[in-house]
Amino acid sequence: MKISPPAISAKGLTRDFGAVRAVDSLSFVVPAGEVIGLLGHNGAGKTTTIRVLNGVLAATAGEAHVLGLDATSDGPKIRARTGVLTETPSLDERLTARENLGFAAQLFGVTRSEVAGRVVDLLDRFGLLDRADDRVAGFSRGMKQRLALARALVHRPEVLFLDEPTAALDPVAARDVHLLIRAFAAEEQRTVVITTHNLVEAQRLCHRVVILRQGRSIAVGTPAELSQQLSGAGQVEIEVGARQVEQAAAVARAAAHDAQVELDGDVLRVGGLGRESLPALVAELVRADVSIYRVTPSEPSLEDAYFALHAEDDA
Repeated sequence: MKISPPAISAKGLTRDFGAVRAVDSLSFVVPAGEVIGLLGHNGAGKTTTIRVLNGVLAATAGEAHVLGLDATSDGPKIRARTGVLTETPSLDERLTARENLGFAAQLFGVTRSEVAGRVVDLLDRFGLLDRADDRVAGFSRGMKQRLALARALVHRPEVLFLDEPTAALDPVAARDVHLLIRAFAAEEQRTVVITTHNLVEAQRLCHRVVILRQGRSIAVGTPAELSQQLSGAGQVEIEVGARQVEQAAAVARAAAHDAQVELDGDVLRVGGLGRESLPALVAELVRADVSIYRVTPSEPSLEDAYFALHAEDDA
């Protein structure tokens, strides 16, 4: 049985701008159909990585392949099969939504007989059909971002690169973009690469993430894996009976010597407590006749892992 190549592979990928190394020996593999996030501070190398993968910039060293094509020598072929949404929509605001999509379709070689139908389908899917013949200059930021995403899909790309897809969007517009990204990946089995500063967004959307620091990869894994492995134990909130919080705190300190205990009204916050230790702590509180009204564990998040990793890298 023939094994399909990964959608993206990078090995030792490096890109210098003079004396500045923007991407430093970056290696990762993205299977077809996966949503992967490139995370990092400003200047971490996220956008440069996307440009190198699309053959817009040449690598200084290392190699990268997209859809089995060499990013160094096959840039035009790669760009014909990928879609890119930049942080700034860069639409022609003098044109209508229909004209913007039609022009992009022609540039990507969509046959003349298919252009009109495909444009209507995308405008409908992105909730813009009723504004199809309005000039884009009058659109809101969220509408422009949806139109830009529709434009990136007009030639039915196999890989979609999204650079800060929800930057400066309000919560409703950001939610709409999230839903569209999920549909593209799940329903059409396409590969998506997202760069974002929004760690909550990355946790919701991405199967795996690559965390970058000054062009280097400092961690690769699923959000759950990185959260569990790198953030340590989580925190639990325990709501107890009125005027019992001091008693509960004493029990918690005796039962979990390494835990950090904080008091907030009738709520006991216990940090650094492993999940496996929680039942024993609750049992000790019950034995001490502490009334328990709520136990709410708080699992480590991708945000916790992200900052823990950067703290380790600084040490």
